Amino acid sequence: MFSKIKNIIIVVIIIAASIFAYFFFFKNKSSDSNLSSSLVSDLLPNGNTASDTPVDTEFLTILLGIKDIKLNDSIFSDVAFTNLRDSSITLIKEEGIEGRKNPFASIGSDTINTTEQTSNLETL
Repeated sequence: MFSKIKNIIIVVIIIAASIFAYFFFFKNKSSDSNLSSSLVSDLLPNGNTASDTPVDTEFLTILLGIKDIKLNDSIFSDVAFTNLRDSSITLIKEEGIEGRKNPFASIGSDTINTTEQTSNLETL
């Protein structure tokens, strides 16, 4: 009876510690709100950030250049594309042909005489 109560108390303590750890480590809302407010406050009216380093400017230029890329999807309606066929090979496992039982063992250590093996089984 006493051990049953002891187990229940231990489980309740573990659950309470887990809930406390979750809220303490993973549910910190103050850092999330500071992060979003700092990002919004750093934006200038022209869309650049307050820290205009050459790397930032170059990255933004490349990022804005990607927006202008247009892909031509006419290749999918081309005759050469529609004539493509799947030529993958289906592998069939052959019976009786298997690898070594231990591929990392030294060569020759895995060959066991089957007559020795059967005689050992008969003595048991």
